[in-house]
Amino acid sequence: MLKVVIAPNAFKGTLTASQAAAAIARGVREVFPDAEVVEVPVADGGDGTVEALVSANHGQYRTAEVEGPLGDPVKATYGLIGKGGTVLELAAASGLALVPHSRRDPRKTSTYGFGQLLQAARAPGTVEFIVGIGGSATNDGGAGMAQALGYRLLDVDDRDLPRGGAALARLERIDASGFESWAPAVKVRVACDVTNPLTGPQGASAVYGPQKGADEAAVRELDAALARFADVVERDLGKRVADVPGAGAAGGTGAGLMAFLDASLVRGAPLIVSASGFDSKLEGADLVITGEGQVDAQTAYGKAPGEVAQRAQAARIPVLLLAGSKGAGWEALSTLGVTSVVALTEEGVDLEQALNEPERMLTQAAVVACRRHQWTTN
Repeated sequence: MLKVVIAPNAFKGTLTASQAAAAIARGVREVFPDAEVVEVPVADGGDGTVEALVSANHGQYRTAEVEGPLGDPVKATYGLIGKGGTVLELAAASGLALVPHSRRDPRKTSTYGFGQLLQAARAPGTVEFIVGIGGSATNDGGAGMAQALGYRLLDVDDRDLPRGGAALARLERIDASGFESWAPAVKVRVACDVTNPLTGPQGASAVYGPQKGADEAAVRELDAALARFADVVERDLGKRVADVPGAGAAGGTGAGLMAFLDASLVRGAPLIVSASGFDSKLEGADLVITGEGQVDAQTAYGKAPGEVAQRAQAARIPVLLLAGSKGAGWEALSTLGVTSVVALTEEGVDLEQALNEPERMLTQAAVVACRRHQWTTN
Protein backbone atom coordinates (compact mmCIF):
# COMPACT_ATOMS: atom_id res chain seq x y z
CA MET A 1 0.00 0.00 0.00
CA LEU A 2 1.24 3.49 -0.87
CA LYS A 3 2.04 5.63 2.18
CA VAL A 4 2.09 9.40 1.78
CA VAL A 5 3.22 11.77 4.54
CA ILE A 6 1.82 15.30 4.15
CA ALA A 7 3.80 17.91 6.10
CA PRO A 8 3.13 21.49 4.93
CA ASN A 9 3.81 24.81 6.56
CA ALA A 10 1.01 27.37 6.79
CA PHE A 11 0.14 29.14 3.54
CA LYS A 12 0.50 32.59 5.03
CA GLY A 13 -2.66 34.66 4.96
CA THR A 14 -4.84 31.89 3.54
CA LEU A 15 -4.46 28.49 5.23
CA THR A 16 -3.12 27.20 8.51
CA ALA A 17 -0.73 24.27 8.33
CA SER A 18 -3.44 21.79 9.34
CA GLN A 19 -5.90 23.23 6.80
CA ALA A 20 -3.24 22.93 4.11
CA ALA A 21 -2.48 19.34 5.11
CA ALA A 22 -6.18 18.42 4.94
CA ALA A 23 -6.58 20.05 1.51
CA ILE A 24 -3.55 18.22 0.12
CA ALA A 25 -4.76 14.94 1.64
CA ARG A 26 -8.06 15.24 -0.22
CA GLY A 27 -6.16 15.54 -3.50
CA VAL A 28 -3.94 12.56 -2.72
CA ARG A 29 -6.94 10.38 -1.88
CA GLU A 30 -8.64 11.36 -5.12
CA VAL A 31 -5.73 9.93 -7.09
CA PHE A 32 -4.73 7.15 -4.67
CA PRO A 33 -7.93 6.16 -2.83
CA ASP A 34 -6.29 3.20 -1.11
CA ALA A 35 -3.21 5.07 0.10
CA GLU A 36 -2.30 5.48 3.75
CA VAL A 37 -2.21 9.26 4.21
CA VAL A 38 -0.55 10.74 7.30
CA GLU A 39 -0.98 14.47 7.99
CA VAL A 40 1.80 16.19 9.94
CA PRO A 41 1.38 20.00 9.96
CA VAL A 42 4.70 21.77 10.59
CA ALA A 43 6.04 25.24 11.38
CA ASP A 44 9.35 26.95 12.03
CA GLY A 45 8.71 28.88 15.23
CA GLY A 46 6.78 31.81 13.80
CA ASP A 47 3.06 32.37 13.51
CA GLY A 48 1.20 29.06 13.47
CA THR A 49 3.59 27.12 15.70
CA VAL A 50 0.96 26.32 18.34
CA GLU A 51 -1.63 25.31 15.76
CA ALA A 52 0.81 23.07 13.88
CA LEU A 53 2.10 21.23 16.94
CA VAL A 54 -1.29 20.77 18.56
CA SER A 55 -2.67 19.39 15.31
CA ALA A 56 0.32 17.14 14.57
CA ASN A 57 0.34 15.71 18.10
CA HIS A 58 -3.44 15.56 18.62
CA GLY A 59 -2.94 17.91 21.54
CA GLN A 60 -5.28 20.27 23.34
CA TYR A 61 -5.77 24.02 23.25
CA ARG A 62 -5.96 26.18 26.34
CA THR A 63 -6.68 29.89 26.68
CA ALA A 64 -5.61 32.43 29.28
CA GLU A 65 -6.60 36.08 29.67
CA VAL A 66 -3.45 38.19 29.95
CA GLU A 67 -2.29 41.75 29.39
CA GLY A 68 -1.55 42.78 25.84
CA PRO A 69 1.55 44.78 24.91
CA LEU A 70 0.01 48.03 26.22
CA GLY A 71 -1.92 46.53 29.12
CA ASP A 72 -5.22 45.88 27.37
CA PRO A 73 -6.72 42.45 28.15
CA VAL A 74 -6.26 39.80 25.46
CA LYS A 75 -7.10 36.11 25.27
CA ALA A 76 -4.01 34.11 24.39
CA THR A 77 -4.10 30.50 23.25
CA TYR A 78 -1.43 27.89 23.94
CA GLY A 79 -1.23 24.14 23.45
CA LEU A 80 -0.62 20.98 25.43
CA ILE A 81 1.21 18.22 23.55
CA GLY A 82 2.60 14.82 24.46
CA LYS A 83 3.48 14.06 28.08
CA GLY A 84 4.13 17.33 29.83
CA GLY A 85 4.85 19.40 26.73
CA THR A 86 3.50 22.93 26.31
CA VAL A 87 3.81 25.06 23.20
CA LEU A 88 3.14 28.78 23.07
CA GLU A 89 3.86 31.89 21.03
CA LEU A 90 4.99 35.22 22.40
CA ALA A 91 2.89 36.96 19.75
CA ALA A 92 -0.31 35.59 21.28
CA ALA A 93 0.21 37.87 24.28
CA SER A 94 2.76 40.49 23.20
CA GLY A 95 2.50 40.53 19.41
CA LEU A 96 2.71 43.46 17.02
CA ALA A 97 -0.64 42.51 15.52
CA LEU A 98 -2.28 43.33 18.88
CA VAL A 99 -1.26 47.00 18.69
CA PRO A 100 -2.88 49.44 16.23
CA HIS A 101 -0.40 51.33 14.07
CA SER A 102 -1.26 54.60 15.81
CA ARG A 103 -0.29 53.18 19.23
CA ARG A 104 2.91 51.35 18.35
CA ASP A 105 5.74 52.52 20.60
CA PRO A 106 8.38 49.99 21.76
CA ARG A 107 9.43 52.38 24.52
CA LYS A 108 6.11 51.54 26.21
CA THR A 109 5.12 48.04 25.04
CA SER A 110 5.83 45.19 27.42
CA THR A 111 6.18 41.40 27.54
CA TYR A 112 4.34 41.30 30.87
CA GLY A 113 1.42 39.43 29.30
CA PHE A 114 3.81 36.87 27.85
CA GLY A 115 5.07 36.22 31.36
CA GLN A 116 1.49 35.82 32.55
CA LEU A 117 0.93 33.33 29.73
CA LEU A 118 3.98 31.32 30.74
CA GLN A 119 2.79 31.31 34.34
CA ALA A 120 -0.74 30.22 33.34
CA ALA A 121 0.60 27.45 31.11
CA ARG A 122 2.92 26.01 33.74
CA ALA A 123 0.80 23.27 35.26
CA PRO A 124 1.78 20.30 37.46
CA GLY A 125 3.50 17.74 35.27
CA THR A 126 4.88 20.28 32.79
CA VAL A 127 8.37 19.21 31.76
CA GLU A 128 9.04 21.30 28.66
CA PHE A 129 8.04 24.55 27.03
CA ILE A 130 8.51 25.06 23.30
CA VAL A 131 8.30 28.78 22.63
CA GLY A 132 7.99 30.68 19.37
CA ILE A 133 9.04 34.32 19.76
CA GLY A 134 8.40 35.84 16.34
CA GLY A 135 6.18 38.86 15.76
CA SER A 136 6.70 40.78 19.00
CA ALA A 137 5.61 44.39 19.57
CA THR A 138 8.18 44.83 22.31
CA ASN A 139 11.75 45.94 22.98
CA ASP A 140 12.03 45.37 26.71
CA GLY A 141 14.49 42.46 26.83
CA GLY A 142 11.82 40.25 28.37
CA ALA A 143 11.77 42.50 31.45
CA GLY A 144 7.98 42.56 31.60
CA MET A 145 7.95 38.77 31.35
CA ALA A 146 10.35 38.60 34.29
CA GLN A 147 8.18 40.92 36.38
CA ALA A 148 5.13 38.74 35.74
CA LEU A 149 7.11 35.68 36.86
CA GLY A 150 8.12 37.22 40.18
CA TYR A 151 11.36 39.06 39.51
CA ARG A 152 11.59 42.67 40.70
CA LEU A 153 13.38 45.19 38.51
CA LEU A 154 14.22 48.15 40.70
CA ASP A 155 15.48 51.71 40.23
CA VAL A 156 17.97 53.59 42.42
CA ASP A 157 15.22 54.30 44.97
CA ASP A 158 14.20 50.61 45.13
CA ARG A 159 10.98 51.29 43.24
CA ASP A 160 9.69 48.81 40.68
CA LEU A 161 10.28 49.93 37.12
CA PRO A 162 7.19 50.67 35.02
CA ARG A 163 6.51 48.61 31.90
CA GLY A 164 8.27 49.17 28.62
CA GLY A 165 11.73 49.17 27.09
CA ALA A 166 12.59 52.80 27.85
CA ALA A 167 12.31 52.24 31.62
CA LEU A 168 15.29 49.88 31.55
CA ALA A 169 17.60 52.89 31.35
CA ARG A 170 16.81 53.40 35.06
CA LEU A 171 17.40 49.78 36.09
CA GLU A 172 19.61 49.65 39.18
CA ARG A 173 19.24 46.08 40.39
CA ILE A 174 17.30 42.83 39.91
CA ASP A 175 15.75 41.09 42.89
CA ALA A 176 15.18 37.40 42.11
CA SER A 177 13.91 36.42 45.58
CA GLY A 178 10.30 36.32 44.42
CA PHE A 179 10.99 33.83 41.62
CA GLU A 180 11.21 30.10 42.22
CA SER A 181 13.53 28.60 39.61
CA TRP A 182 11.96 26.32 37.01
CA ALA A 183 15.18 24.52 36.18
CA PRO A 184 15.95 21.66 36.00
CA ALA A 185 12.38 20.35 36.30
CA VAL A 186 11.11 22.38 33.34
CA LYS A 187 13.13 22.81 30.16
CA VAL A 188 12.48 25.89 28.02
CA ARG A 189 13.45 25.70 24.36
CA VAL A 190 13.01 28.76 22.18
CA ALA A 191 12.56 28.62 18.41
CA CYS A 192 14.89 31.37 17.24
CA ASP A 193 16.24 31.78 13.72
CA VAL A 194 17.82 35.21 14.03
CA THR A 195 21.42 35.74 15.13
CA ASN A 196 21.17 39.38 16.21
CA PRO A 197 22.95 40.33 19.44
CA LEU A 198 21.10 42.33 22.04
CA THR A 199 22.58 45.76 21.26
CA GLY A 200 24.56 47.66 18.65
CA PRO A 201 23.99 48.24 14.92
CA GLN A 202 22.74 44.67 14.45
CA GLY A 203 20.90 44.56 17.76
CA ALA A 204 17.23 44.37 18.65
CA SER A 205 16.55 48.11 18.71
CA ALA A 206 18.39 49.08 15.52
CA VAL A 207 17.18 46.22 13.33
CA TYR A 208 13.65 45.59 14.57
CA GLY A 209 12.72 48.75 16.47
CA PRO A 210 11.60 50.78 13.42
CA GLN A 211 9.00 48.22 12.37
CA LYS A 212 7.56 48.39 15.88
CA GLY A 213 7.21 52.18 15.78
CA ALA A 214 10.61 53.49 16.90
CA ASP A 215 12.12 56.55 15.21
CA GLU A 216 15.88 57.22 15.20
CA ALA A 217 15.85 58.89 18.61
CA ALA A 218 13.81 56.05 20.11
CA VAL A 219 16.19 53.46 18.62
CA ARG A 220 19.15 55.14 20.36
CA GLU A 221 17.22 55.40 23.63
CA LEU A 222 16.15 51.74 23.53
CA ASP A 223 19.60 50.50 22.58
CA ALA A 224 21.16 52.28 25.54
CA ALA A 225 18.42 50.94 27.83
CA LEU A 226 19.09 47.35 26.71
CA ALA A 227 22.83 47.86 27.24
CA ARG A 228 22.09 48.91 30.82
CA PHE A 229 19.79 45.92 31.21
CA ALA A 230 22.52 43.52 30.01
CA ASP A 231 25.04 44.96 32.46
CA VAL A 232 22.69 44.53 35.43
CA VAL A 233 21.67 41.03 34.35
CA GLU A 234 25.34 40.00 34.20
CA ARG A 235 26.13 41.53 37.58
CA ASP A 236 23.02 40.38 39.49
CA LEU A 237 22.16 37.08 37.79
CA GLY A 238 25.59 36.02 36.55
CA LYS A 239 24.33 35.64 32.97
CA ARG A 240 26.22 37.23 30.10
CA VAL A 241 23.62 37.61 27.37
CA ALA A 242 24.53 40.73 25.40
CA ASP A 243 26.64 39.05 22.71
CA VAL A 244 24.85 35.71 22.42
CA PRO A 245 23.54 35.14 18.86
CA GLY A 246 19.77 35.44 19.02
CA ALA A 247 19.75 37.53 22.21
CA GLY A 248 18.21 40.36 20.20
CA ALA A 249 15.28 38.26 19.01
CA ALA A 250 11.82 39.63 19.85
CA GLY A 251 13.13 42.93 21.16
CA GLY A 252 15.65 41.20 23.39
CA THR A 253 13.24 38.59 24.76
CA GLY A 254 15.74 36.00 23.57
CA ALA A 255 18.18 37.44 26.12
CA GLY A 256 15.49 37.62 28.78
CA LEU A 257 14.46 33.99 28.36
CA MET A 258 18.07 32.90 28.76
CA ALA A 259 18.64 35.18 31.76
CA PHE A 260 15.43 34.57 33.68
CA LEU A 261 14.41 31.02 32.71
CA ASP A 262 17.71 29.37 31.67
CA ALA A 263 16.20 28.85 28.23
CA SER A 264 18.12 27.56 25.24
CA LEU A 265 17.79 29.24 21.85
CA VAL A 266 17.36 26.65 19.10
CA ARG A 267 16.89 26.88 15.33
CA GLY A 268 13.16 26.98 14.76
CA ALA A 269 12.51 24.57 11.91
CA PRO A 270 14.47 21.59 13.32
CA LEU A 271 12.93 22.13 16.76
CA ILE A 272 9.33 22.32 15.55
CA VAL A 273 9.59 19.58 12.91
CA SER A 274 11.08 17.24 15.54
CA ALA A 275 8.35 18.15 18.02
CA SER A 276 5.70 17.39 15.40
CA GLY A 277 6.74 13.71 15.43
CA PHE A 278 7.57 13.87 11.74
CA ASP A 279 10.56 11.50 11.93
CA SER A 280 8.61 8.60 13.40
CA LYS A 281 5.84 9.03 10.83
CA LEU A 282 8.33 8.79 7.95
CA GLU A 283 8.83 5.08 8.52
CA GLY A 284 7.61 3.12 5.50
CA ALA A 285 6.62 6.24 3.53
CA ASP A 286 6.79 6.25 -0.27
CA LEU A 287 6.26 9.97 -0.77
CA VAL A 288 6.43 13.16 1.29
CA ILE A 289 4.44 16.23 0.30
CA THR A 290 5.28 19.59 1.85
CA GLY A 291 4.53 23.18 0.90
CA GLU A 292 3.98 26.84 1.77
CA GLY A 293 2.57 30.00 0.24
CA GLN A 294 5.64 31.17 -1.66
CA VAL A 295 8.64 28.95 -2.21
CA ASP A 296 11.98 30.72 -2.55
CA ALA A 297 15.57 30.57 -1.30
CA GLN A 298 14.43 31.05 2.32
CA THR A 299 12.35 27.88 2.05
CA ALA A 300 15.56 25.93 1.58
CA TYR A 301 17.42 27.64 4.40
CA GLY A 302 15.59 27.86 7.69
CA LYS A 303 11.95 27.21 6.81
CA ALA A 304 9.96 24.13 7.80
CA PRO A 305 9.48 22.72 4.25
CA GLY A 306 13.25 22.74 3.74
CA GLU A 307 13.73 20.87 7.01
CA VAL A 308 11.06 18.34 5.99
CA ALA A 309 12.80 17.81 2.64
CA GLN A 310 16.20 17.27 4.24
CA ARG A 311 14.86 14.62 6.58
CA ALA A 312 12.98 12.85 3.80
CA GLN A 313 16.10 12.93 1.62
CA ALA A 314 18.11 11.30 4.41
CA ALA A 315 15.48 8.53 4.46
CA ARG A 316 15.62 8.28 0.63
CA ILE A 317 11.99 9.25 0.19
CA PRO A 318 10.99 11.49 -2.75
CA VAL A 319 9.58 14.91 -1.90
CA LEU A 320 6.90 16.90 -3.70
CA LEU A 321 6.49 20.57 -2.76
CA LEU A 322 3.27 22.50 -3.44
CA ALA A 323 3.33 26.29 -3.37
CA GLY A 324 1.16 29.23 -4.22
CA SER A 325 3.98 30.76 -6.25
CA LYS A 326 7.72 30.59 -6.86
CA GLY A 327 10.12 33.30 -5.75
CA ALA A 328 13.82 33.94 -6.31
CA GLY A 329 16.12 31.05 -5.48
CA TRP A 330 13.50 28.31 -5.29
CA GLU A 331 15.80 26.06 -7.35
CA ALA A 332 17.99 25.55 -4.27
CA LEU A 333 15.40 23.09 -2.99
CA SER A 334 16.64 20.45 -5.42
CA THR A 335 19.80 20.08 -3.33
CA LEU A 336 17.62 19.17 -0.34
CA GLY A 337 15.92 16.30 -2.09
CA VAL A 338 12.83 18.05 -3.46
CA THR A 339 11.92 15.96 -6.50
CA SER A 340 9.26 18.28 -7.88
CA VAL A 341 7.80 21.73 -7.20
CA VAL A 342 4.26 22.51 -8.32
CA ALA A 343 3.12 26.16 -8.04
CA LEU A 344 -0.54 27.15 -8.32
CA THR A 345 0.39 30.15 -10.46
CA GLU A 346 1.95 27.80 -13.01
CA GLU A 347 -1.15 25.63 -13.14
CA GLY A 348 -3.47 28.31 -14.48
CA VAL A 349 -4.65 29.55 -11.08
CA ASP A 350 -4.66 33.34 -10.76
CA LEU A 351 -3.84 35.09 -7.50
CA GLU A 352 -7.42 36.16 -6.77
CA GLN A 353 -8.70 32.63 -7.25
CA ALA A 354 -5.96 31.24 -4.99
CA LEU A 355 -6.87 33.74 -2.26
CA ASN A 356 -10.61 33.20 -2.55
CA GLU A 357 -10.58 29.41 -2.75
CA PRO A 358 -7.25 28.34 -1.26
CA GLU A 359 -8.32 24.89 -0.06
CA ARG A 360 -9.95 23.88 -3.33
CA MET A 361 -7.02 25.20 -5.36
CA LEU A 362 -4.50 23.35 -3.18
CA THR A 363 -6.47 20.12 -3.46
CA GLN A 364 -6.53 20.57 -7.23
CA ALA A 365 -2.77 21.14 -7.30
CA ALA A 366 -2.23 17.94 -5.31
CA VAL A 367 -4.35 16.01 -7.80
CA VAL A 368 -2.38 17.42 -10.76
CA ALA A 369 0.97 16.67 -9.10
CA CYS A 370 0.05 13.11 -8.12
CA ARG A 371 -1.25 12.30 -11.60
CA ARG A 372 1.76 13.84 -13.30
CA HIS A 373 4.29 11.75 -11.43
CA GLN A 374 4.24 7.99 -11.26
CA TRP A 375 5.25 7.52 -7.65
CA THR A 376 6.07 3.92 -6.89
CA THR A 377 6.18 2.09 -3.63
CA ASN A 378 9.46 0.99 -2.10
